[in-house]
Amino acid sequence: MSIGGLMRTSVSGMNAQATRLSAVSENIANANTNGYKQTTTEFTSQMLANGKGQYNSGAVEANVRTLISEQGGLSYTANSVNSKKLDLAISGQGFLVVDDGNGGNVLTRAGSFMQQPDGTLVNAAGYALKGYPVGTNGTDFVLNGFAGLQPVNLNAGLLSASPSTKGILTIPLNKDFTQQATAADRPSANPDKTPDPKKTVSNSLVVYTNSGEAVKLDIYYTKTDDATNTWEVAVYDSRKASTTGTNRPFPYGGTAGAATTAAGLLKTSTIVFDATKNYSLKTVDGATNGIMPIDLSSIGGVAAFNLDIGNTTQFTGDNQPLEAKVDGNPAEVIDKVSVGKDGMVLATFTSGATRELYKIPLARVAAPDNMTVLSGNAFAPSLESGSVLMGFGGSDGFGSLISGALENSTVDMASELTTMIESQRSYTANSKVFQTGSEIMDVLVNLKR
Repeated sequence: MSIGGLMRTSVSGMNAQATRLSAVSENIANANTNGYKQTTTEFTSQMLANGKGQYNSGAVEANVRTLISEQGGLSYTANSVNSKKLDLAISGQGFLVVDDGNGGNVLTRAGSFMQQPDGTLVNAAGYALKGYPVGTNGTDFVLNGFAGLQPVNLNAGLLSASPSTKGILTIPLNKDFTQQATAADRPSANPDKTPDPKKTVSNSLVVYTNSGEAVKLDIYYTKTDDATNTWEVAVYDSRKASTTGTNRPFPYGGTAGAATTAAGLLKTSTIVFDATKNYSLKTVDGATNGIMPIDLSSIGGVAAFNLDIGNTTQFTGDNQPLEAKVDGNPAEVIDKVSVGKDGMVLATFTSGATRELYKIPLARVAAPDNMTVLSGNAFAPSLESGSVLMGFGGSDGFGSLISGALENSTVDMASELTTMIESQRSYTANSKVFQTGSEIMDVLVNLKR
């Protein structure tokens, strides 16, 4: 073995240990960095060909790996957008998709986001959270790429009104109700008297107009034929209700004593129940889809508001509503925001109305440890990591998205300090070998003297 080879081998050992110490230093510095994945250093020997009676020392190479797939511990923060801060953590596989600031997409597990003045959610590294906007037809979801993703912006469209286009109303009607005495006594005829509560069920539902005005609809169910299990449904604009007299809210928009249909009547439908199928709803105006379309244009709403009453039943018992909800919202600001385990961002307005704004996806790759590590605890897919697969929390092998929590750094401080001591001693030993080689060289030089 040559003396020069001895010294070069010891230098490679010192360089390798210096690399390991650099990785330890970075780990310790990021011991409290949310979403940080620790790096480890693996050594690989490099050998040279050896002849008979002669040995050529090789070298050692340090390979630094980032354990991206390692799960960090979770800590709950209870931070939500109410305080202009949203914390998201992932339990299991998957990464959040964020904007790198140049129109590109990168992945991260650092989910501490702060709402900016423009409404976007940006984490400590300056990456903006991305999601799928929720439209009337759901999300524009793509399985194998980032198409359709947009920065999550909580200010977009929040001050604009959204009219009601659909709703659900489920009322269990009492089968023991008897038929009204005459057709003129039904609510749709708007007589100057209050319907008999033993023959008519009344409920109300709030809808929103194009301008965002909340309008209460009064809805009356009246049994019209006991033999055929037929009922009449009459829908009124509550603003046309009478505010005086002993029979209020009747007449709606009419004159006292007039038994004529008034302007307040928005819809009259006939519903029939099927006695052979547990008295479930059979038809609405002859159709079997369970939808009662209501023209709300006269009150400033949409021309076709589809009210789903398909789950209405006719049993003996109390007449309390089982389900009542509509879409749309008034022009107002958000009161609070919640994020579900599947990534759905639900905004609740001050009126109590809700709207699904975005759905935050998760991304995963086949070999996450082979992704390219970027600044800010972000990662970029590479050829070695495999292509990106998109999905949502809690399904198809993806982890759960947890709101109000953060993933801690995966660094174990005790382990890092132990590694630092080991590297320090190894570095010292290699330096001693180099020093010995240097002393041998001095001996050779002095032989000439």
